[in-house]
Amino acid sequence: MAVSHKSADPPWHPDWLIPQWSAPAGVHAVCTTRAGGVSAAPYASLNLGDHVGDRAADVAANRAIFAQALGAKPVFLNQLHGTRVLQLGAQTPHACEADASLTLHPGVACTIMVADCLPVLLATRCGTLVGAAHAGWRSLSGQGGWGILEQLHKLFRALAPVQQAQTATEIVAWMGPCIGPTAFQVGAEVRTAFLAGNPRSARCFTAQGQGKWLADLAGLARQRLLALGITQIDGNDGSAAWCTVTQTSRFFSHRRDGVSGRLAVSVWRDG
Repeated sequence: MAVSHKSADPPWHPDWLIPQWSAPAGVHAVCTTRAGGVSAAPYASLNLGDHVGDRAADVAANRAIFAQALGAKPVFLNQLHGTRVLQLGAQTPHACEADASLTLHPGVACTIMVADCLPVLLATRCGTLVGAAHAGWRSLSGQGGWGILEQLHKLFRALAPVQQAQTATEIVAWMGPCIGPTAFQVGAEVRTAFLAGNPRSARCFTAQGQGKWLADLAGLARQRLLALGITQIDGNDGSAAWCTVTQTSRFFSHRRDGVSGRLAVSVWRDG
């Protein structure tokens, strides 16, 4: 299956991914690619991470390009591979420590950065609440089956307006590009962490010998979302077009390059 994206009118860069998902009108989302920025190699060109060694002035210029394209305020997190979720308001600053965010405020974009980890976007069908999660394997596995997606979902349910309960608690999801199932080699400790929460996670691991496994990160996230009752899941299907490691010219990949820029994935409501 090809990556779902479409070209949009300026100021969107035609190579960026515009999610094709079941979010309602008034909810917008975008996933950047390497294209459209000012950074030099190895960060060429739209690196949005300010913690990877790129020139601060170039990162600032790239973030300005990104914010102008959104027409909303992207709030960048200091991601720690944990399970903290931050509720964003109009004045929330950058660099708060969390691995997911959600907001009821229009014009505020929940934004995460990735370069192999899986970005997951959520929205209520009524369009009042949106969120984004940084789902690397540590955040996704969590402890005892409770990770970043479970924590984000819990807060979604708590914040969904009571008067719209029939539709507000119906949540749709989109999964973006990440390291693919043929590229993500892990040790036994990663498999053990997932199986501790759900023995059925075993189907997402392929033995490679000598204690190594290939892990299907998007497949593991899909299992978690389905277990939460989220059945409308669009985007990453595990095919090669979504793999950050193998799509060299399109996506940043820390696993592939060591020194790498960061993609940004945002979701927001009309302001």
